[in-house]
Amino acid sequence: MIPFRFDLLKQDGNARYGKIQTSRGIIETPVFMPVGTQATVKAMLPEALDELGAQIILANTYHLYLRPGHDLVRQLGGLHKFMNWSKPILTDSGGFQVFSLGDLRKIEENGVSFQSHLDGSKHHLTPELAIEIQQALDSDIVMVFDECIPYPADRTYVAASTSRSGRWAERCRKVLASGGEKALFGIVQGGMYEDLRRQSAEGLIDIGFEGYALGGLSVGEEASLMYEVMEYALPLLPQDKPRYVMGVGTPENLIEGVARGCDMFDCVMPTRNARNGVLFTGFGKLSIKQARFRDDPQPIDPCCDCYVCRNYSRAYLRHLFQSNEILSSVLNTHHNLYYYQQLMGSARQAISQGNFKVFRDDFYRSRQV
Repeated sequence: MIPFRFDLLKQDGNARYGKIQTSRGIIETPVFMPVGTQATVKAMLPEALDELGAQIILANTYHLYLRPGHDLVRQLGGLHKFMNWSKPILTDSGGFQVFSLGDLRKIEENGVSFQSHLDGSKHHLTPELAIEIQQALDSDIVMVFDECIPYPADRTYVAASTSRSGRWAERCRKVLASGGEKALFGIVQGGMYEDLRRQSAEGLIDIGFEGYALGGLSVGEEASLMYEVMEYALPLLPQDKPRYVMGVGTPENLIEGVARGCDMFDCVMPTRNARNGVLFTGFGKLSIKQARFRDDPQPIDPCCDCYVCRNYSRAYLRHLFQSNEILSSVLNTHHNLYYYQQLMGSARQAISQGNFKVFRDDFYRSRQV
C-alpha cells in the first residue's frame, strides 16, 4: 500500500510547486484535471489523454450513481478498469449536480432528496452514501458531500448552508478514515463572505483532511471577486496539504489561482468550448467557425506542437465544424486539453526555477499581441 502524500517542493511568492503521491502514480502540481463526468472525457481516448500529459482526471459521483450505478462499476473492477484509465482519478461528491436540480431536490439535515434528471426516479443522497459510492468507484481522491452555494445568496442562507456542510464533512470523515491509500478532501464553503470562509476552513482543519478545496466559486461571480476570495481563503489552508479550487476555469483563472497558492484545478471549459468551436491559444481564444478561416492554411497556433497543430489547418478544422463532423470535437478537444496541460507544465517549471512572475507577465503580454 502506498499512502497518499503531498510534498511542497518549491514556493515562488505564493505560487507552489509540489508532488502528490498516490497508489496509482505521482501528480505534479499545479495541475489541471480534465473532466470525465460519466467515466469519459468527451471525445478523447484514454490513451490520447495520457499522451498529451494528463496526470489525473475527474469523474462524478452523482452521474455514475444514476447510470450505470456504482455497484455495477464495483462489480466490473472499479472505475479505473471500467474506463481503462490507470492513473489517478478524483471523484466529485455530486453535491454541485444535486443542488443544481432546483425544485427537483429538497435539502434536509440528513441529506438531500432529489428526482433523477434522467427518469424522474426518487433518491436520497447522504454524506455517508456519497462516500460509499466513491469507495465503490475506487477513486484515489474522494470529495466530501457539501452544498455548492449559489451566487448571489444572502448571508443568513450562506451561514446555515456552510454550517450544515461542515457537519456533513465530519460525517464523511467518519466513513473514510485517514491514513490509507485514498485521500478525503474537505471543501471550504462560505459564499463571498470572508468571515464565513474562515469559519468553514477552521472547522475543516479541526476535523483533518488529506487536502482542502474551495467550493462555491465560478458560479456566476465576476473574476475579480473570485480572485478576492482566493486571495484571503487559500492562505487559511494548511501549507503541507494540496489546495484545490473547484470548477475553475479559464487560462487566466488558472494563472491567477496559481499565483495565489492553488495546486489543483478542474473545469469543463476546454472540452465544452472545443465542441463549440472555440480553441485556446497562447495569443487568446480563437473561434474556428468564423468565415475568415475558410481558406486559412495555418495551424490553430503556430507556436503549438500538439498533434492537431502539427497536422491540420484552420481551414480543415473549420470545415469539420461546419459539417458537424465527429472528428471536429476530437481534434478541437485534443488541442484544448494539450494547451491546458502545457500551460500548467510551464507554470510548474517557472515556479521551480523561481521566475513565476516573469512567466505570468509573459502570459499576459502574449495575449495582447
